[in-house]
Amino acid sequence: MSGILMMVIAIVVLGGAYLLYGRYLQNKWGIDPKAKTPAYELEDRVDYVPADTNVVFGHQFASIAGAGPINGPIQAAIFGWLPVLLWIPMVFMMAVTFTALGMTITKLSGALFTTGLDMGNTLQLIFAILLLILGVLVAIQGVKKLFEKQKA
Repeated sequence: MSGILMMVIAIVVLGGAYLLYGRYLQNKWGIDPKAKTPAYELEDRVDYVPADTNVVFGHQFASIAGAGPINGPIQAAIFGWLPVLLWIPMVFMMAVTFTALGMTITKLSGALFTTGLDMGNTLQLIFAILLLILGVLVAIQGVKKLFEKQKA
């Protein structure tokens, strides 16, 4: 399969999924396209600054698929094109994850993490404990790797 054909197929699949799956999620989750975002409702020119739609799209696209143009060809050179093409569904999963996260934060209190989400003391304690556990696990793995290198 030629590179141009793969690109055309990817554009058609991604464009179709954006239009069809996006509308499905909009209807399923009851998203109001005309609703004001926290950037407009809580505008303070510090933490909440309205941005142009294209700028927001650029940030979201870069965080979801930003490494693709670099990572994709490297993986294709090593593993072939099939694993690279199988990565495309990850874009959909990340888009749904980011949308759900943004909607959840907005519906909870309209606050973003930059100003502190009012989650209540219990939820904040749970997050703190989870972060501590993850930090300990990372430290244990780092120490384990150090000792493995010393033995070799």
